Amino acid sequence: MSLTLRTDFGCTEAIIDDDCGLKRFYEVANILTDDLEIKFTHKEDDFDTLTWDFVFKNHILTLHYNIYTGISIYPRKFREAPRKDNDAVVEVAKFLENKLFIHQARKYMS
Repeated sequence: MSLTLRTDFGCTEAIIDDDCGLKRFYEVANILTDDLEIKFTHKEDDFDTLTWDFVFKNHILTLHYNIYTGISIYPRKFREAPRKDNDAVVEVAKFLENKLFIHQARKYMS
């Protein structure tokens, strides 16, 4: 996994995995829940998209999945997000990058 950050929509969006399935989304959600003790505060599940909000260090962020674009994290306030919300996105994404890399390495070693 290689972390990609983009600001095309006026906020920092971390692309966690741009070519994955729903199973990977739940893996990411479980890592956030188990390792960072995240509690999802609002969940919207549509046919091809999941949008789950959570609080990380007092910043409201969104874990997003779409069957066409994959998994990403961005500030809930989107374009109106303050810099600290965008910084929180980067912090969570870097944590996930390390955690998912370790998970992937263990799969290949087994």
